[in-house]
Amino acid sequence: MLRYAAFVASLALFALPAHAAGDPVKGKAVFAKCAACHSIKAGENRIGPSLHGVVGRQIATAPKYNYSPAMKKLNFKWDDARLHQYIIAPSKYIPGNRMAFAGIPKPVDRDNLIAYMDTLK
Repeated sequence: MLRYAAFVASLALFALPAHAAGDPVKGKAVFAKCAACHSIKAGENRIGPSLHGVVGRQIATAPKYNYSPAMKKLNFKWDDARLHQYIIAPSKYIPGNRMAFAGIPKPVDRDNLIAYMDTLK
Protein backbone atom coordinates (compact mmCIF):
# COMPACT_ATOMS: atom_id res chain seq x y z
CA MET A 1 0.00 0.00 0.00
CA LEU A 2 2.84 2.37 0.83
CA ARG A 3 4.44 1.67 -2.54
CA TYR A 4 1.15 2.49 -4.30
CA ALA A 5 0.77 5.72 -2.31
CA ALA A 6 4.28 6.75 -3.32
CA PHE A 7 3.44 6.00 -6.96
CA VAL A 8 0.25 8.09 -6.84
CA ALA A 9 2.11 10.94 -5.19
CA SER A 10 4.79 10.76 -7.89
CA LEU A 11 2.17 11.31 -10.60
CA ALA A 12 1.99 14.93 -9.50
CA LEU A 13 5.62 15.28 -10.59
CA PHE A 14 4.62 14.42 -14.15
CA ALA A 15 1.90 17.06 -14.33
CA LEU A 16 3.24 19.87 -16.45
CA PRO A 17 1.78 23.21 -17.40
CA ALA A 18 -0.48 23.23 -20.43
CA HIS A 19 1.33 22.86 -23.72
CA ALA A 20 1.14 25.15 -26.68
CA ALA A 21 -1.97 24.53 -28.70
CA GLY A 22 -1.48 22.02 -31.46
CA ASP A 23 -3.19 21.74 -34.81
CA PRO A 24 -6.35 19.61 -34.60
CA VAL A 25 -6.31 18.91 -38.34
CA LYS A 26 -2.82 17.45 -38.08
CA GLY A 27 -3.88 15.75 -34.85
CA LYS A 28 -6.62 13.88 -36.69
CA ALA A 29 -3.91 12.34 -38.88
CA VAL A 30 -1.90 11.39 -35.78
CA PHE A 31 -5.05 9.78 -34.35
CA ALA A 32 -4.77 7.14 -37.07
CA LYS A 33 -2.22 5.48 -34.74
CA CYS A 34 -4.93 5.27 -32.07
CA ALA A 35 -7.92 4.35 -34.22
CA ALA A 36 -7.22 0.62 -34.30
CA CYS A 37 -8.00 0.44 -30.57
CA HIS A 38 -10.00 3.60 -29.78
CA SER A 39 -13.18 5.09 -31.20
CA ILE A 40 -14.05 8.77 -31.20
CA LYS A 41 -17.77 8.01 -31.03
CA ALA A 42 -19.40 8.47 -27.64
CA GLY A 43 -20.09 5.13 -25.98
CA GLU A 44 -18.29 3.07 -28.63
CA ASN A 45 -15.52 1.14 -26.92
CA ARG A 46 -13.09 -1.09 -28.76
CA ILE A 47 -9.99 -2.72 -27.32
CA GLY A 48 -9.57 0.63 -25.57
CA PRO A 49 -12.25 3.00 -24.31
CA SER A 50 -13.93 5.64 -26.43
CA LEU A 51 -11.89 8.82 -26.50
CA HIS A 52 -14.92 11.01 -27.12
CA GLY A 53 -14.82 13.65 -24.40
CA VAL A 54 -11.63 12.29 -22.85
CA VAL A 55 -10.18 15.75 -22.22
CA GLY A 56 -11.64 16.83 -18.91
CA ARG A 57 -13.07 13.38 -18.13
CA GLN A 58 -12.33 11.60 -14.87
CA ILE A 59 -9.83 8.80 -15.48
CA ALA A 60 -11.29 5.31 -15.97
CA THR A 61 -14.91 6.43 -16.38
CA ALA A 62 -15.86 5.76 -20.01
CA PRO A 63 -19.19 3.94 -19.76
CA LYS A 64 -19.19 0.16 -20.19
CA TYR A 65 -15.41 -0.17 -20.40
CA ASN A 66 -13.52 -2.58 -18.14
CA TYR A 67 -10.46 -0.64 -16.98
CA SER A 68 -7.40 -2.20 -15.41
CA PRO A 69 -7.07 -2.02 -11.63
CA ALA A 70 -4.12 0.36 -12.13
CA MET A 71 -6.39 2.87 -13.90
CA LYS A 72 -9.32 2.39 -11.51
CA LYS A 73 -7.17 3.25 -8.48
CA LEU A 74 -6.28 6.71 -9.77
CA ASN A 75 -8.24 9.88 -9.16
CA PHE A 76 -7.71 12.71 -11.61
CA LYS A 77 -9.21 14.24 -14.73
CA TRP A 78 -7.46 13.96 -18.06
CA ASP A 79 -6.16 17.37 -19.01
CA ASP A 80 -3.81 18.36 -21.81
CA ALA A 81 -0.69 18.08 -19.63
CA ARG A 82 -1.54 14.62 -18.26
CA LEU A 83 -2.48 13.31 -21.70
CA HIS A 84 0.76 14.70 -23.10
CA GLN A 85 2.77 12.77 -20.51
CA TYR A 86 0.67 9.61 -20.77
CA ILE A 87 0.97 9.22 -24.53
CA ILE A 88 4.76 9.50 -24.41
CA ALA A 89 4.82 6.00 -22.90
CA PRO A 90 1.54 4.80 -21.35
CA SER A 91 3.02 1.82 -19.51
CA LYS A 92 5.64 4.01 -17.85
CA TYR A 93 3.26 6.81 -16.85
CA ILE A 94 0.70 4.41 -15.33
CA PRO A 95 2.41 1.07 -14.63
CA GLY A 96 0.03 -1.87 -14.79
CA ASN A 97 -2.42 -0.33 -17.25
CA ARG A 98 -3.43 -2.51 -20.19
CA MET A 99 -2.58 -0.11 -23.00
CA ALA A 100 -0.04 -1.97 -25.12
CA PHE A 101 1.18 1.00 -27.13
CA ALA A 102 4.76 2.20 -27.44
CA GLY A 103 3.73 5.85 -27.35
CA ILE A 104 4.12 8.93 -29.49
CA PRO A 105 7.65 10.29 -29.07
CA LYS A 106 7.42 13.62 -30.92
CA PRO A 107 6.06 16.49 -28.79
CA VAL A 108 4.52 18.21 -31.82
CA ASP A 109 2.59 15.04 -32.69
CA ARG A 110 1.34 14.81 -29.09
CA ASP A 111 0.34 18.49 -29.11
CA ASN A 112 -1.55 18.01 -32.38
CA LEU A 113 -3.22 14.80 -31.17
CA ILE A 114 -4.38 16.45 -27.95
CA ALA A 115 -5.67 19.47 -29.89
CA TYR A 116 -7.72 17.03 -31.95
CA MET A 117 -8.98 15.20 -28.86
CA ASP A 118 -9.96 18.59 -27.40
CA THR A 119 -12.48 18.84 -30.26
CA LEU A 120 -14.17 15.53 -29.42
CA LYS A 121 -16.93 16.85 -27.19
